[in-house]
Amino acid sequence: MYDPIFAKSFNQYQRRRFGCCALLLCFITAFSISSTFNSHRQSASVIGDAISLQLAINAVHDMRVIDDTSEKHEKRGGNAAGDLELQINATDENSMVVVNNTSPISQRLLAINETRKTAAPFHRISEYSLANYYAVEGDIRIEANSSTIFVVIKPLDMSISSSNSTSSWSIQPYPRKGLSHVKNWTLSIVRQDDDNYSNVPKCTQNHRRPAILFSVAGFSGNYFHDFADLLFPLYTTSSHYEKEVHFLASDYKSWWISKYRRILDLLTSHDVVDIDNEKVHVHCYNNMVAGLNFHKELMIDPALSEPPSGLSMHHFKQLLRRAYSLERKRAVRSKKGDGTKKPRLMIISRNRTRAITNEDHVSRLARKLGYEVVSAEARVSTNVTSFAQTVNSCDVLMGVHGAGLTNMVFLPDYAVLIQVIPFGEIDEFARLDFRDPAAGMNIRYLEYKVSVKESSLSQQYPTDHPVLKDPKSYRRRGWDALSSIYLDQQNVTIDLDRFRGTLVKALKLLRH
Repeated sequence: MYDPIFAKSFNQYQRRRFGCCALLLCFITAFSISSTFNSHRQSASVIGDAISLQLAINAVHDMRVIDDTSEKHEKRGGNAAGDLELQINATDENSMVVVNNTSPISQRLLAINETRKTAAPFHRISEYSLANYYAVEGDIRIEANSSTIFVVIKPLDMSISSSNSTSSWSIQPYPRKGLSHVKNWTLSIVRQDDDNYSNVPKCTQNHRRPAILFSVAGFSGNYFHDFADLLFPLYTTSSHYEKEVHFLASDYKSWWISKYRRILDLLTSHDVVDIDNEKVHVHCYNNMVAGLNFHKELMIDPALSEPPSGLSMHHFKQLLRRAYSLERKRAVRSKKGDGTKKPRLMIISRNRTRAITNEDHVSRLARKLGYEVVSAEARVSTNVTSFAQTVNSCDVLMGVHGAGLTNMVFLPDYAVLIQVIPFGEIDEFARLDFRDPAAGMNIRYLEYKVSVKESSLSQQYPTDHPVLKDPKSYRRRGWDALSSIYLDQQNVTIDLDRFRGTLVKALKLLRH
């Protein structure tokens, strides 16, 4: 509003100067008030967020139980949606915090720094997670008869709000959620002054070492999932224990334990326990993890690859080399015109689906280009040791998208993986499984996309059928519709002229 008295008291230049100063003064005052308010608001929001989490527990199935007195928790970089931080004052060994993950379909994971400090506990929970993963400390009692993990806390423990009526949750200790054939376990929190405390079983076996509970059900038996869902997550979850950890296997499969005994023996110094059948014992621990640390297929959360943990796929490959006595660390350096050191190419054969119908012609082409060629099929009954050693002797591994390509973990450094991607909208899944992890394994990646003419589907369906004309429509119908056709019904006949270029590229990569 215009003020004539103000206008007459100062000339135009002075009025303009005064206005600028007044504006600056207002800004400083507003900033000071906002900072003071936010400091009080921030300290209150920690309590408010904790209460909100407590109240949300009843409505959210995806739960986490955490009690870690580490100075900080590692987290995945780049929190697009923001991470939640909780400051907990309770430092008693039986105290714990119940939190929930609000993004059950995303694929990043809570990471825990196990380095214990005397400072007040600090918790950082990343909002991304695919796995059922719970870390617990305190008075832990595992009862197989009821498939229950009891956690006993003291009466005056204030880390769990008294307004929270929920005291138990159902969990599946397997990286992928919602599988009907994975045993459900109950995580039950009981106060010593609760009426239910009398029902808590007494310990029959007390353990000083920590434990990891995981399920061997899920997709075990599929070679890719054996490594992506179980073996590699077991490594990332247990590595910091330096083998002094108990593996408690639910949905126990003796053949699976035997098949991967060499790897398991490098992860734990103790026998794997068939926990479901420990009916006469109540195993008690002070520290345990239910579930496995799962970030992404055959990849590790970058936060966990930093010190002090230093986890990496490279370290996992070194573990595999020790387990299976793999001698070669580096692929051959092929030189043009040098016939003394031929690069070795392994073709992963398939007989039922996604078979290469002209595999013999592909082998002949590769030999003409200077490769030594080996063909082999990886089956459930295949001896892992001998197959791993054969793969390790090769410089290039090729095959149609499928579990057999998981053998890339045995390749020497700087080897080349060629993934043949079938016709259809499965490129994203194929790359997620094998292209994305390749860099962490120090492997070069090439892919060959099958055209409609090279696909057997072109002989099964008319040219105007949506299977051939509109593959995206099947992706929109979901994974079952997509895989039932493009993975389960398709074989490929590789165009040798086109594929020649891919084989030549692989040779060039080996020269550099």
